[in-house]
Parts: sequence; structure tokens; C-alpha cells
Amino acid sequence: MLELAILGFLYDTPLHGYELRKRLTALAGHVRPVAESTLYPAIKRLEKAGLLARATEPGAVAAPRHVLTLTDEGRQELRRRLAEPAARDVTDENRWFTVLAFLRHLADAGAQAAVLRRRLAFLEEPASFFYEGDRPLSAEEVDDPFRRGVLTIARATSRAELSWLRETIASLDAASA
Repeated sequence: MLELAILGFLYDTPLHGYELRKRLTALAGHVRPVAESTLYPAIKRLEKAGLLARATEPGAVAAPRHVLTLTDEGRQELRRRLAEPAARDVTDENRWFTVLAFLRHLADAGAQAAVLRRRLAFLEEPASFFYEGDRPLSAEEVDDPFRRGVLTIARATSRAELSWLRETIASLDAASA
């Protein structure tokens, strides 16, 4: 997901490493802070793959800055990853938010709707964090107030997301009709 987020942010505008790291941290830092030891190897992999280019600009005060720009191949790769997200990218909430943050870069409303439909199908499946055998438990069936809290909050979040997904899919379908 780090690579997807790098490609997504660079799709909008060239950035130097520090600014890119700030944006990545703002997107997912509350879940996984982005360490330099993770970011810079990812940038090098993307650069080696021809998905981004690096240019050196004079620094405002001290050392020169490396500005990263997405290549045409990088733009194509971002759109491919958005159009065909892995199953885990649709089912894991944090990974899903990264996909969602850049889904606007898919120009085709039908392709955007197809990705949203995958998330909708996942959310419509009966599920819970807690089970009795194979049966998912609802908040009302759990005595532990903390587990009940987890389930109550998750249900409210899921309802809001389901509503948004249905509304957005309908809007995208109308736009592509």
C-alpha cells in the first residue's frame, strides 16, 4: 500500500521526499507511521522499475532536494493497481482507505463503480469480530461491554459506509450511462 500511496500522491504533483513523507503520514500515520527506512527503499524500487523519476533542485537553505515525479509508466501502473485491487486491498479497512484516497485517478466511472461494488459485496456479507461457532455475534448478543462497544461502533461505521457506497455507485452508474 505504501507504493500505491506514493504513486497516488505523485500523480497529483511532483514532491520532494520530506513532503511526500508528510502526506503519507497524514493518510496512514495514525495506523502505521512511515519511517524513512521504509519510504526510501520503496522510492528506490519504484524508480528502478521506471515508475518515477528523481531530479535534484537546489535547497532553500542547505543541501539540494530530490524531487520525485511520476513517469507515464507510473501513471499507468497506478491506474492498473486502482482498477484491479487485490482482495486484501478491498477487505482491509486501512488498505481500502488508501485505494479510496486515489480512486479518482481512474478516469472511467464504470471502473470506479466496479471497485466500489467489490467493497459493497464484502460489507454485505454477514460478519463479526466475535463468533459462536460459525455464527457471527451481534452487539446485542455479547455480554462484555467492551466487545459490545467494538461491535456497536463497527456496525455504525459499516452502515455509514454502505450508505455512501450505494449512493456513490448509483451516481457513477448514472454518469457512465
